[in-house]
Amino acid sequence: MNFITQKHLNRRTVLKGLGATIALPFLDAMAPARAFVAPKKLRLVAMEMVHGAAGATAFGLQKNLWSPAATGSAFDLSVTALSPLEPWRDYVTIVSNTDVRNAEAFLPPEIGGDHFRSAAVFLTQAHPKQTQGSDLKAGTSLDQLFAQKYGQETPMPSMQLCVENVDQAGGCFYGYSCAYTDSISWANEEEPLPMIRDPRAVFDQLFGIGATPEQRAARRKRDRSILDWVTQSTNELKRTLGAADQVRLSDYLEDVREIERRIQKVEAQNSSGEARAIPGAPIGVPDSYDEHVKLMFDMQVVAFASDVTRVVAFKLSRDVSNRVYPETGVNTGFHIASHHGEREDRILDLAKINRYHVGLVPYFLKKLKETPDGDSNLLENSLLIYGSPMGNSNVHNHKRCPLFFAGHAGGALKGNLHIKAADGTPMANAMLGALRGVGLDLNSFGDSSAVMDLNTAPASTVA
Repeated sequence: MNFITQKHLNRRTVLKGLGATIALPFLDAMAPARAFVAPKKLRLVAMEMVHGAAGATAFGLQKNLWSPAATGSAFDLSVTALSPLEPWRDYVTIVSNTDVRNAEAFLPPEIGGDHFRSAAVFLTQAHPKQTQGSDLKAGTSLDQLFAQKYGQETPMPSMQLCVENVDQAGGCFYGYSCAYTDSISWANEEEPLPMIRDPRAVFDQLFGIGATPEQRAARRKRDRSILDWVTQSTNELKRTLGAADQVRLSDYLEDVREIERRIQKVEAQNSSGEARAIPGAPIGVPDSYDEHVKLMFDMQVVAFASDVTRVVAFKLSRDVSNRVYPETGVNTGFHIASHHGEREDRILDLAKINRYHVGLVPYFLKKLKETPDGDSNLLENSLLIYGSPMGNSNVHNHKRCPLFFAGHAGGALKGNLHIKAADGTPMANAMLGALRGVGLDLNSFGDSSAVMDLNTAPASTVA
């Protein structure tokens, strides 16, 4: 242990046990004794959803299936796919009518390859080089630009997570490497970063469990919790803490234990011999999309609370995924539903899927708001980006692409705002505005043409 009784507790104090390390949340004991205002620690989560939105179609625009009719702050979300965000509107900034031109085909051989280059464009806003070899080229993604400034003080500068299967070996289709399809995070224009799908792998990475996969597997077979391995150091630490810190530490450790319980339950179910809905998935991956996403959200919260990382890229699906979401009442696979043939009934089905995906985000927002962060909470000090580099997926276009921001980003975003951009505005303008708002001194990003002000919109109008 690295702490001294009755004295200032180091922010990097950890609980250690045999093959396990648990970083701590911020405690009052970590604040210096003298009056001191610690700088805000900003967090970034960038989430990509594939296949655009029903609201990008002509019918969807007419019915406001994605963004609300009114701009400014007096907007109505009830008919939109964003309706689940209504209780959180004070934290939400909607930016509609932006384009992602760099996801389009520039040359004839690129025509048809929209699904296989789009993921690489979302956070880079750069046009990928068409190749199935190792000579990849796109751009540095915004999460990595953020990590360069804010991620170097943490044990993990950034994390890259996903929900669907990934395979960065070989080529996909239309002359594009699968590396373009499988990752949204790029360390530089030539290096896509691998994404982790298995919640168990994320848990073990966060808590330093075992040096090798074999050691980690052996520890799990002993059927003990990670908390059992750090009991002694936990008890020693608690004796030095005040009552409030003891409660905060206990709550945090219980959150860790609950995540572990859920992963163990998934592993037990998936090793029972019963048929799985996604038989090729790792044993730690839930068959339930809802449970998988929430597990990933929960681990992001504990990672932020303990300052293990401040940056996450989260890929919520994979292009051409035909996963079915029973909760929506739509029995059509996601990719098939996105190719709706401009039929109104099928567009409405896609809108249900869009609403379901957005509907998972409030779970994350609630967790962030309930988690203390200094004298505030994580949601106040976080910037969340949710969007898609595709617009109307039926015709593979990249116009009127869905995008919203959540969180107050340490005061950079006011929230409760809908900004409708002028026709032809690059999505990169909004991303540049967000990055500059959180302190990145950038003159441009991707194909940006201006810095978008994310705290001002025209007087409320009906689109």
